[in-house]
Amino acid sequence: MLPELIAAGQRYLASPAAAGSGWKESAASLEDSERGAVAERTLDLGEQRLAAMDAAGIDVQVLLLSTVCNLQALEAAEGTALARLANDRLAEAITAHPDRFVGLASVAPQDPAAAAEELARAVGELGLRGAVINSHIAGAYLDEPRFWPLLEAADALGVPVYLHPNLLPADAIRPYLDYGLTAAMWGYAAEASVHALRIILSGAFDRFPRLTFVLGHLGENIPFTLPRIDTHHLNTRKAAPNLSRLPSEYFKERFLVTTSGLNHAPASIQFCIDVLGPERVLFAADYPFEEPVIEAERFAAVGLADDVRELVAHANAERVFGI
Repeated sequence: MLPELIAAGQRYLASPAAAGSGWKESAASLEDSERGAVAERTLDLGEQRLAAMDAAGIDVQVLLLSTVCNLQALEAAEGTALARLANDRLAEAITAHPDRFVGLASVAPQDPAAAAEELARAVGELGLRGAVINSHIAGAYLDEPRFWPLLEAADALGVPVYLHPNLLPADAIRPYLDYGLTAAMWGYAAEASVHALRIILSGAFDRFPRLTFVLGHLGENIPFTLPRIDTHHLNTRKAAPNLSRLPSEYFKERFLVTTSGLNHAPASIQFCIDVLGPERVLFAADYPFEEPVIEAERFAAVGLADDVRELVAHANAERVFGI
């Protein structure tokens, strides 16, 4: 996170545009101590972060801009400028600690052409290893062809897109506003899984042969329901483009999933390895929203064969992010 983006987010929350977005309710549901600690950790790109990595036995961290104070809620010009600033700051942190950090580029999809241009700059000039998209763009999703210049750029550059959750759009969030459901408990998975399925069903993967996405939280529940998705896609094909393959086939070949937030669920991790293959699952600690020492200990307790553990712990990330 950047101080400048926090300031922009505060201006957004004070504006009429934030009405109904759910961000105020989501923030109010967090314990004050937890919110303050997370904010402090997101801003640090140096000693505090490195100390947390060392304590957990984490050699390299892949850094990406947080959903909180969402870049995509801003006007296109401001979002584009802040994305560029975020990428420059990230590159500086990586230069200072080249053996410890790699990064994913921030972009503002509100302006797809500018986002594609910034991704190319960030990868080509700054050495960043892909893009992070904090999901929907004011209720719009990347399945819409107007956003495809960004997907085309990622495909041409051969870099992955990390599709990170967002709060649900204003026209869908009402049932989630109670009980703390808006964010990590359930709303994030509902939002990001819909986004991923929209991209699959749009035919984008038939158009872009190298396009690859990464989903956190063991794929936002999608791996656990792939047979049902396929069955009902076949029953409702008239509502989607004529795809060359089943949705599950695209997911298994074009998506990777991380263990973020679910390292305490060994049966779920093993299920994703069985369904997707050990080459499609990446360890993630979800710092700073989870404690990395605890996450590393939980992952170490998952009963994996040595060769599978090597893939999930580091080799898959090395391949996907060019580490």
